[in-house]
Amino acid sequence: LCTITVSCTTTSRERKKGFPSFEKRIFGEMANGDQVLEYALKNSSGIEMSVITYGGIIRTLFIPDNKGNFADVVLGYDSLNGYLNQNPYFGAIIGRYGNRIAEGTFTLDDVEYIVAKNNLGNHLHGGTVGFDKVIWEAEPFENDNQIGLKMTYFSEHMEEGYPGNLNVAVTYILNNNNELIFEYEATTDKKTVINLTNHAYYNLAGKGDILSHRLKINAFSYLPVDETLIPTEIDRVNGTPFDFTKYKKIGKEIDHEDEQLTHGLGFDHCWVIDPSEDEMSFAASLVDPLSGRRMDIYTEEPGIQFYSGNFLDGTISGKAGVVYGYRSGLCLETQHFPNSPNRPDFPSTTLNPGEIYNTKTVIKFLTQVN
Repeated sequence: LCTITVSCTTTSRERKKGFPSFEKRIFGEMANGDQVLEYALKNSSGIEMSVITYGGIIRTLFIPDNKGNFADVVLGYDSLNGYLNQNPYFGAIIGRYGNRIAEGTFTLDDVEYIVAKNNLGNHLHGGTVGFDKVIWEAEPFENDNQIGLKMTYFSEHMEEGYPGNLNVAVTYILNNNNELIFEYEATTDKKTVINLTNHAYYNLAGKGDILSHRLKINAFSYLPVDETLIPTEIDRVNGTPFDFTKYKKIGKEIDHEDEQLTHGLGFDHCWVIDPSEDEMSFAASLVDPLSGRRMDIYTEEPGIQFYSGNFLDGTISGKAGVVYGYRSGLCLETQHFPNSPNRPDFPSTTLNPGEIYNTKTVIKFLTQVN
């Protein structure tokens, strides 16, 4: 293994310009002595991301602006202690169930399962020790066109209250088309529920807040929520602040008097993606007008949760000592709908033995002149 200050170079080809490459280093150590590794992945265009094995966290992501200047566009920490002590899911794999399950209960085959109530009386993001707080096994891979990291984790039967021994694989791929691909796969030996996603906080400016970012969501409907952020129905976005069917500045209506914005302290809702006949549906596009950095999101998932960083309050000091203030980052989490295990009218999140949970999301990074 490498030391924390010396990087490993795995092949001579990595040193050649125009080829993907990766480096491996020790990022930190858990209280029990387990090492947390960090992998830095770089494509031929110079886009670089680093991932740590604790939580499968995307710790850094450097992408260029329209003048070729690179900036780190995700929130996070410089050290493992930050992620262990005060982490609002920065960059992490979320599971077994991303988002909320009402009152921490669901029923499968007439058996009621009880999971942790860790958010306003509901279950959130897999519980007390979700997939964001475990160490994943990681295996890097590469070819001439892409570099990737396959992470695996075995979740035992009744871990965090979920039934079934679950084998999970999450693969991050960075290719030379400037695409970041998320591939999720899982199998179980007992009927269970699953809803995996990634919880990166993006700021395409690399600093400040996200209110001047322009967002487009390919959704004519969204899920209004109650005061504990559990969906109540499916409703149309037209005529509401939740209409992002055309590019709109995030800050334009975020502080309007609206019951839904009050419940979420801003945007913290799931949109129903307008499906495509293609395998992947266009879900959303985010642009920072000043830098021209843009990300387009395509997915096989039916929904996307847009969270506008409403609970960032200036108490977190992140990378390079930067204080993360109000709405300094946003999340765009492709996923199934919140509380689906209790809503038979929503797309199913049930996984049966013999089935394979398999879903993919692609983020395309671009630049534009404004």
